[in-house]
Amino acid sequence: MAASSDILSLKILENMFMNILQSCKTMNKLKKIHTQIIKFSLSKTSSYLVTKMVNICDQHEQIDYAKSLFKEVSHPNIYLYNAIIKAYTHTHFNSFTIYLYKQMLREQISPDNFTYPFVIRACGGLPDLPLSKQVHGHVLKYGVESNIVIENSLLDMYVKCGGVDDAHKVFDEMSERDVICWNTIIYGYTKVGQMKKARELFEQMPEKSVVSWTAMISGYTRVRSNIDALDMFHMMQRDGVKPDWISLLSVLSVCTQLGALELGKWVHFYAERNGFLRKTSVCNALIEMYAKSGNIEQAWQVFDKMLERDVISWSTMVGGLATHGKARDTIRLFQEMQKSTVKPNEITFVGLLSACAHAGLLEDGLRYFDSMTTDYNLEPGIEHYGCLVDLLGRTGCLDQALEVIKTMPMKPDSAIWGSLLSACRTKGNLAMAVIAMEHLIELEPEDTGNYVLLSNIYADLGRWDGVSRVRKLIRGKTMSKKPGCSAIEVDNVVEEFVSGDKSKPFSEEVYSMLELLASQRRILYDFNEIMFEEM
Repeated sequence: MAASSDILSLKILENMFMNILQSCKTMNKLKKIHTQIIKFSLSKTSSYLVTKMVNICDQHEQIDYAKSLFKEVSHPNIYLYNAIIKAYTHTHFNSFTIYLYKQMLREQISPDNFTYPFVIRACGGLPDLPLSKQVHGHVLKYGVESNIVIENSLLDMYVKCGGVDDAHKVFDEMSERDVICWNTIIYGYTKVGQMKKARELFEQMPEKSVVSWTAMISGYTRVRSNIDALDMFHMMQRDGVKPDWISLLSVLSVCTQLGALELGKWVHFYAERNGFLRKTSVCNALIEMYAKSGNIEQAWQVFDKMLERDVISWSTMVGGLATHGKARDTIRLFQEMQKSTVKPNEITFVGLLSACAHAGLLEDGLRYFDSMTTDYNLEPGIEHYGCLVDLLGRTGCLDQALEVIKTMPMKPDSAIWGSLLSACRTKGNLAMAVIAMEHLIELEPEDTGNYVLLSNIYADLGRWDGVSRVRKLIRGKTMSKKPGCSAIEVDNVVEEFVSGDKSKPFSEEVYSMLELLASQRRILYDFNEIMFEEM
């Protein structure tokens, strides 16, 4: 009778505290309630109450407190395990999630439908393909009821782990498919660059969402199929699907690579009209697109109107000004950045040092190079040493440039030796040019540009014997240059042309027009010759 009374009292206390916990909105209040629960010795025995407290910790991302609550319970049940596993997964402590899952199995507590979505997500977050397959096997072993949530979680897990073939097996076995599973498998193929397979699945989709279109556009962008990416974007518009800000990032990337300025302007207008300029990443992409398309003034306008700037915003604008030869503006912007709360990173300094190099600002460049380590604790990389060598070479400090190359902490690449070779031609230093060329022959023996540059140095100095030797080397190596490539944008459509390529459906018309222009030029030349003779 006494035992029954104790159980009844325990239930009453649990219900009382549960009612209090239901209205708990802050961690301070939770800690006060927890203190009272401890007084009644319920924190060690009541998985019921602790589960609720762990869920509250999860809502406030207080994983350490949730962990201490869990440890107090001597025999946690399935509900408490699910709560703590969910909390660890939400805070991306994926290894701890797996540890708790294994502990749960050791204590012979069978997982259920609420366990596996979070364990599966943790496997994808690690990512660990062998572990993922093992957990998938457990799902089948424990006879967990198959549902679309778990199946979509398995799909996502395999995609994140790079197991797209395993993901496709799950997809094929699904009895019910929603737009999420279609998007996941398509993204899986785009992630590994299998765009043909992704396109096949995309065409089979019964209903496409903006995520589906974005996955395809991003996939084509990732494998540099820029024309296909733009075609997909135009199809998306014709289908009446409104692009979201993530779609615009991919399209702006294509515009940047192709120099499709008109389309980029349309994206800018669309982003402004739909409130996407509040997204820092969209503004960053616009700045890069305008800067690389030659419109640095428009890039500056976007930067100037930004509500919030991150290090990418500053670095992109610094790099853009540097590329456009605006060295003083670059330095002024960097000084403005120093006054802000955003700290420069390695990419910021590449743009800054590049600006100093192109403008020949030796003292400024040396000061900023030293500032990386002394003021910002940043270790200069090969790009920064490349800028330093370029700066010293352009300002005639060839001996110092060679000393930097010899003492830099990493092996100099072809760009650094090429920069020194170029400076040698400007300053007429043949001896150092030969040193640079010896290293370039090792690093890129088939590059004709280096041989031509050395030949020009010999020619500038009147060393025709050297010119002859270099030209014989070029002929002996049967080197070939990569064909040139260009792109043109007409009515928001970008066409790429490769030298000598006749594969396009309108190639015949293009070459006919070129021949017509060439003949007109010859006629004009002959006419000018006749007129000159008559005079």
